[in-house]
Amino acid sequence: MTKIKKTQKSKKFDRIILVTGGMGFIGSNYLNTAVIRYPNYFFINLDCLTYAANPKNVYVADKPNYIFRKADIRNPKALEKIFSEFSPTDIIHFAAESHVDKSIVSPHDFIETNVHGTHNLLHLAKTHNINRFHHISTDEIYGSLGTKGAPFRESTAFAPNSPYSASKAAADLLVRSYNKTYGLNTVITRCSNNYGPHQDESKLIPLFITRLLKNKKVPLYGKGAQVRDWLYVDDHVQAIDLVFHKGKSGEAYNVGGKNSEKTNLEITNILLKLLGKNNDLIEYVADRPGHDFRYSIDFSKITKELGWQPKVSFEDGIKKTIEYYSTLYKLM
Repeated sequence: MTKIKKTQKSKKFDRIILVTGGMGFIGSNYLNTAVIRYPNYFFINLDCLTYAANPKNVYVADKPNYIFRKADIRNPKALEKIFSEFSPTDIIHFAAESHVDKSIVSPHDFIETNVHGTHNLLHLAKTHNINRFHHISTDEIYGSLGTKGAPFRESTAFAPNSPYSASKAAADLLVRSYNKTYGLNTVITRCSNNYGPHQDESKLIPLFITRLLKNKKVPLYGKGAQVRDWLYVDDHVQAIDLVFHKGKSGEAYNVGGKNSEKTNLEITNILLKLLGKNNDLIEYVADRPGHDFRYSIDFSKITKELGWQPKVSFEDGIKKTIEYYSTLYKLM
């Protein structure tokens, strides 16, 4: 049992988990599940509150095993202060710049946060003898597939095509290096495109839903032929929890959706149909530079080794997502 310094002095916890980026999309969904599921763990939500963060995403802020600290992973002194105050035993690292379009315009921000920020955390994890460092990565590090290309496996060579995916690939390699060189207990999960509640409205699915709710046109790149594998965020959270507890040190695990490969045009047409809109609300726009054509995930490793499988079909997940944003807009 580990005692918290300064805060919650009267209570001891089995683990003290530093969760970076917990006000964002996936991080907040993770915390809303884990804080309730593990009352014997103490969770420190570290977030610098960028445009993609929203404190309202976290429903468990009043729980005795949760606390928030505003800090930037790019700032080693701020991180050291957190370590000194709480003495975390584990790190789950969600924090990242993740918008591909923004990475094309401002690649420097992505290198600073995703590479240098990750290294700051790794250095402190090694220095403070962290039990487990769980890095949340992406399938985009593998590059792009053709129409008939075999799905990405964990052994697929990295071939990132955007500053975003390149910065995440670099972070993955840093995590690997700290495992191989220093013996740090690390695991990596590489997910396909997430969707669901709390996602920033600059992303494709929430952007299209919220614009269609306002009867505004939706901007579709090129002809909408790009293919993505879609993973409902609750399924992803369950995979993260499983890998954090049972994943083998030094290993990476792909996490994909339940039969959810779809073109962007298919996604658009599904949203139009479910929201009762006409296809004249589609606005075809010039494709972005270096736009990856197709992502496809082979997640057989996590299934065979840890027993995880996605449970939420795209049909069910997209209905839940539409319901969330429709309710949100009614309350605004």
